[in-house]
Amino acid sequence: MEIINVVTAVASISGLGVVFGGFLGYASKIFAVEEDPKVGEIMSVLPGANCGGCGYPGCSGCATAIAEGKAPVNACPVGGSKVANKVAAIMGVEAGDAEPQVAFVKCNGTCSNAKSKYTYEGISDCVFASQLAGSGSKGCTYGCLGLGTCVNVCDFGALSVVDGVAVVDEEKCVSCGKCVKACPKGLIAFKPKSKKTAVRCNSKDAGKEVIANCSTGCIGCKICEKNCKFDAIHVENNVAVIDYSKCKDCGLCAMKCPKHAIKNERVEAMAAKKAAEEAAAKAAAPAADAPKAEEAPKSEE
Repeated sequence: MEIINVVTAVASISGLGVVFGGFLGYASKIFAVEEDPKVGEIMSVLPGANCGGCGYPGCSGCATAIAEGKAPVNACPVGGSKVANKVAAIMGVEAGDAEPQVAFVKCNGTCSNAKSKYTYEGISDCVFASQLAGSGSKGCTYGCLGLGTCVNVCDFGALSVVDGVAVVDEEKCVSCGKCVKACPKGLIAFKPKSKKTAVRCNSKDAGKEVIANCSTGCIGCKICEKNCKFDAIHVENNVAVIDYSKCKDCGLCAMKCPKHAIKNERVEAMAAKKAAEEAAAKAAAPAADAPKAEEAPKSEE
């Protein structure tokens, strides 16, 4: 009798499984949502980093948005123009020319340039440290804490902490935006890769307070603004801001900045070359004077 009950129960459950399975199969066909074949094609050319830099949940989200016309063909920052051209071919449109972007850190408050309020010995995380008294150990509340939170989130090895400040390797940066979102001080932003001029300060404090905390902080003097011939830089909330759509990358603002808060690679290279030449000339001067001393006239007997 017990065996019959068991067999009956198993048969009943199996029957229900067949019925429900058939119903689900029928429903899946009735309510099926057809996927645009372009989504799969676009997915095949995307790099598969799933970094979220495009603003969508992974590469599949980006591919769907592009196929639906909700995102441009160059939405993937990691793939760059090469991937954009392939996606454009799939969509049957022109990719267009997009200026490659790279991240840069708006702070030059290195260990030698910036003052500290106290020695921090806690968790090596900028988000945690920024929640402590004074928004961190640095005298400047806007400055980079140098604990490497941005370094940890970068999947491309484009960030490192040098002398207490995060530094971007532009050749490795793909402008995915993870570091921008991770920085609790909002110090990381994007600029065109071709532009070599950048304001390395984000302090909104008045000049007197900036000077007290950092030797290279922007004091809002507006000398850069007055000297720019292209109206490309203005002081906003006590700190210089560059409009890269107008900037010609001439480097004049960097040369005129009295606190060296504005950096330009060419200007820095010229300054380094000049310093090296002056040092070499100074070192050669004693050597040139030595033979003259040896050739001093002898006294007559």
